[in-house]
Amino acid sequence: MEYRQLGGSGLKVPVLTMGTGTFGGSQNEFFKSWGSSEEKEATRLVDICLEAGLNMFDSADVYSGGRAEEVLGAAIKGRRDRVLISTKGTFRSGDGPNDVGSSRQHLIQAVEGSLRRLGTDYIDLYQLHGFDAVAPVEETLRTLDDLVRAGKIRYIGCSNFSGWHLMKSLAVSEKYGYERYVAHQAYYSLVGREYEWELMPLAVDQRVGTVVWSPLGWGRLTGKIRRGQPLPPETRLQSSIAREAGPPVPDEEVYRVVDVLDEIAKETGKTVAQIALNWLLQRPTVATLIIGARNEQQLRDNIAAVGWNLTTGQVAKLDAATKKTPIYPYWHQRGFKERNPFPVELGNRGE
Repeated sequence: MEYRQLGGSGLKVPVLTMGTGTFGGSQNEFFKSWGSSEEKEATRLVDICLEAGLNMFDSADVYSGGRAEEVLGAAIKGRRDRVLISTKGTFRSGDGPNDVGSSRQHLIQAVEGSLRRLGTDYIDLYQLHGFDAVAPVEETLRTLDDLVRAGKIRYIGCSNFSGWHLMKSLAVSEKYGYERYVAHQAYYSLVGREYEWELMPLAVDQRVGTVVWSPLGWGRLTGKIRRGQPLPPETRLQSSIAREAGPPVPDEEVYRVVDVLDEIAKETGKTVAQIALNWLLQRPTVATLIIGARNEQQLRDNIAAVGWNLTTGQVAKLDAATKKTPIYPYWHQRGFKERNPFPVELGNRGE
């Protein structure tokens, strides 16, 4: 397993992280469409991960109403010192007026709840699940800073922020000397490259590591979805609730990308999913990809995306197949490439 530095921090993380959205997913249709691994199966999946050197596990307090954290806590019991745990808060976790958001009241409550469910006294990486435009950024970051100083959190990150959300937060941290975000958990895939428009250049400039969620495009790039064929029975896309909650992608775009993935699969002897994951691992700012698995076979297949690289020509072919004209002002900025280079070129300058 390869390990990378998480943003500007000193923490090394594996390039693959096991997502636990499939743990305990039996309470409602949305999470059931992801999977429903309980303690026995989850423990076996954790075993496989650790055998491969994959020692980071991502969760959230809203996954199956907290059940995912409970199952993860049971699966790592007795080996907490061997794993890195990341989890998230901010989304609504109760019916009360303060059971949502990134206020001091809710964040402290959320962190304490996650610690209890996970059966641990610290969280390695704690991330805000979304931006709270109501709570003052200063209040949020001061609270996270206090939790780090109390030893309950070791590093902080955010998720699903826009560029100005993240940059404002980093500026507030710098102004007051608070802990700064070292990670941004963001959606990025071959069928969802909007992350490159602003968030990637920002991450390069500010040394924020990217934790990629849904690297297979919400289940579209598993290799099981192709033109003229029915959806496989186990895909989350079978659920209208799950499908509508995920990133929208026109079917024809998916088929076009999968056609190219199939070509490269024949050249490499790798699976469609492995190629899609490997492409992401060669992108600037990417620290780790969150992979999910309903079973051992899926997990082992995803882990095999590491330890080899696509050729420059294969990467270029995938880039071309997924290229889109970005919205304004990004298309305009790309016309001034001399002073607005793509982050790959920024990275080549050693910055």
